[in-house]
Parts: sequence; C-alpha cells; structure tokens
Amino acid sequence: MKKFTQYFLALAFLSFTLLSCKEEPKTAELIHEHDFPKVAVNSNLNISILLDLSDRISPEKYPSPAMEFYQRDIGYLKAVAENFESHIMNKRLIKIDDKIRVFIDPEPSDKNLNQKLEALKISFDKSTVSKEAILATCKKYDSISTLIYEAAIKDDHYVGSDTWRFFKNKVNDYCIEEGYRNILVVLTDGYIYHKDTKMKEGNKTTYLTPQDVKQLGFNKPGWKEKFEQQDFGFVATNTNLNNLEVLVLGVNPDDKNPYEEDVIRAYWTKWLTDMNVKNFEIKQADLPSNMKKVIQDFVLKKG
Repeated sequence: MKKFTQYFLALAFLSFTLLSCKEEPKTAELIHEHDFPKVAVNSNLNISILLDLSDRISPEKYPSPAMEFYQRDIGYLKAVAENFESHIMNKRLIKIDDKIRVFIDPEPSDKNLNQKLEALKISFDKSTVSKEAILATCKKYDSISTLIYEAAIKDDHYVGSDTWRFFKNKVNDYCIEEGYRNILVVLTDGYIYHKDTKMKEGNKTTYLTPQDVKQLGFNKPGWKEKFEQQDFGFVATNTNLNNLEVLVLGVNPDDKNPYEEDVIRAYWTKWLTDMNVKNFEIKQADLPSNMKKVIQDFVLKKG
C-alpha cells in the first residue's frame, strides 16, 4: 500500500509539472484568429512612420492614372499596420510589448491633426492587448491616414518635408528605444526640400530637388564618377543610428532623366550608411499590391 501511495504521488507531481511547463499559447490562439501569416517572432517592434506631405501627393500637380500617389501611401501604411498586427498575433501573450506611430514634419495646417496622430499612436503589452484592439489597428491606419492626406490636399499649401532635420533633431528621441527592433518607414518621393533647411557643406547638402540633379550634371553619363570623386550627398546628421532600420518607400524620380532614380538612391544610400544605419532598403513607388511582400519581408524578417 505504501509503494502504491508513493507511486500515485509521484505520478500526480509529474502531471502537475508537465501542465505547469506547458508553453503559453500565442495571441492568435487565445482570440481564435488563425488567418495571420506564421512568422518568426524574436523581438519587440517599435515602428515609426514619417510622412512626406509635400506637393508630391498633389493629384493636380503629379497625376497618376493607375493610382494617385497619396492613395499609394495609404496602401503602404495599411500594409505596415497589417504586418504589425501579424507580428503581435504570432507572439506569446506574455512577450507582447510592441508599438507603432506616425510622424509628420513639418505639420500641415490641420487643427485636428494632433487628435489624428494620437489615434495612430498604438502600443500593446500583455495587460492591454485584445482581439478588438489588434484588429482595429489596420482599420485606423486606413481611415485616419486617408483623412490626413485628404486634409493636406484640400489645404493645398505644401511647404515641403523637413526629412533632413527630422533625422538630425528627432529620430533619436522619437524612433529609437532600447530593447526594441526599431524600424522607421519613410514615405517620400526621394527628394528632400524645406524652405527653412537649406545648408551646404562642400558638395554635401541638406536638400535635393529635380532642379539640383539637372544643375549638377547628374542627368548624363559619368554622373556616378563625379558623385563619388567629388563627395556629393546629403550632410550626415549623426553617426549613431546603428539601432535603427530604415525602409524608404515611394521614390518617384523625374522620368525625363534616365539616371534620376540611381542618383536618388545614391544620395540616400550614402546618407544612411554615413549615419551607421545597418539595415535599409530604398524602393521606387509602385502599386500597394506589388509592395505588400516587400513590406512584409522587411517588417517581419527574422532578426
């Protein structure tokens, strides 16, 4: 009888131990959602999105019959949000600590802008995550970003995008946090210009426009040799962005210059490299349906 009791107690202890060590289900299993792509999840995401609301989004100035450029931006935003959702849905509940938000610099004259951006500032941890909140992320990024772009177009007062100064003064404070995989998605045509940020150091500048490309002679053979030998490019803002990954989407070169895209890519590549960004990609504007995999591969890559 004594041996039987000991055997029973040992068996009960083993069963309890196995149940206690059972791996916690993924969030998707907890909320009964199984239509998210299965991805490797080994980090917390801190995603920032910088919008270029310069005249590049104007349907009147830059019409695009297939899909207006502002609508492409909205599609990219939605795809980023979808992959943010997927990332969370594939994590164990106890490990969830992820965030996403949008920045605009400079801000357009929209009195409700702060409220809109606050709604796009979303974070989840194990105490706040829920099925409804996760699945509302993409819907918010679709509907609210549409309101932001439509308001900017209706205002019709484009003052450029101060992308260079954002990298100089704000990216460290706003977009980089310890313990996260920090991703900055920049929606831009690739040109940089703001009326209050026009500086030059040697052949490096804080701006680049189609007119600059033409004036510099980067619209003919031999441009690359000149670019490299005479040290053209953007002025580096800092050199400690090794904990930031950058995805540039929407590059839209002047089609009158066959070298324009390569010139833009050279400027951005040199700039990001000078700032010690270890992982970055620069993609030309395309339909959102064609960019979905590019965005998914970048955001959900196995880090």
